[in-house]
Amino acid sequence: MATTADLGFVGLGIMGAPMAGHLLRAGHRLTVHSRTRSKADPLLAAGAAWGHSPADVAARCGVLFINVTDSPDVEQVLFGPGGAADALRPGSVVVDFSTISPDATRDFARRLAARQVHLLDAPVTGGDVGARNATLTIMVGGPAEALERVRPLLDCVGKRIVHVGPSGAGQALKACNQVLCAANMIGVCEALLLARRSGLDLNHALDTLGSGAGGSWAWTNLGRRIIDGDLKPAFMIRLIQKDLRIVQDAAQRAGLPLPGTALAQQLFRAVEAEPGGGALGTQAMIRAYERLAGAGRAPEPGCPQPGGPA
Repeated sequence: MATTADLGFVGLGIMGAPMAGHLLRAGHRLTVHSRTRSKADPLLAAGAAWGHSPADVAARCGVLFINVTDSPDVEQVLFGPGGAADALRPGSVVVDFSTISPDATRDFARRLAARQVHLLDAPVTGGDVGARNATLTIMVGGPAEALERVRPLLDCVGKRIVHVGPSGAGQALKACNQVLCAANMIGVCEALLLARRSGLDLNHALDTLGSGAGGSWAWTNLGRRIIDGDLKPAFMIRLIQKDLRIVQDAAQRAGLPLPGTALAQQLFRAVEAEPGGGALGTQAMIRAYERLAGAGRAPEPGCPQPGGPA
């Protein structure tokens, strides 16, 4: 691929906006589109062009990146009114960073292949921090030769790019990742509550256990946010709930019980029931645990309380 390329990016949320910014700063010509135009303002000020629709973006690029919420949203971007599919030139590559159904991905890939367009499903993990720092892990399904064409572009937004199989394989592996995220969040909340009730300093607990066998990205990053009382989203509860529905659909098709995932769904659902709960970060699971544990019970003297300032 040439040093610079004509690229398109549709979907400029918490993850998409910084990822698009990395591509722009790498010197590529970038056309962007988002349902809310104001989300594109920083990119437009930095030199990106505005596309009035996904089709308008697709007509100007050889590689189209998508980062939207769910399977119907990707279908709308590609095949809906003003969609990208009819405007993409033969030989173009679509890279879908969204987290969606593996089955839907395989269907989209077949429909695009009929137009001589390659689809790579390329969901990411690493959170908003990874998106801002270009340290994401990218799990890619689809044709290996298409991946090699766009790998230099993916290197702009991620630290580890792995080809995991044919179309849909990236989304299948992302589903496995979301199982781990849900289970880790349960562990973080339960460990912090036990530490508090045991009279331990939560900051010391966080620092000490982070380097041990029980340490994890969630413990270090989301545990810190819980202790600081920061429930702002790196990843919204309503979005992981969408992902866990994809997980459970895949599990049902495979005949697998996933009781830990089901527990996480119920705990997240308890937070979703609060006004605005679905827009909180996944670390807000701590609220469900606090209610179960008895929110009125005071912490031990001198011990920070999860969900409140340290």
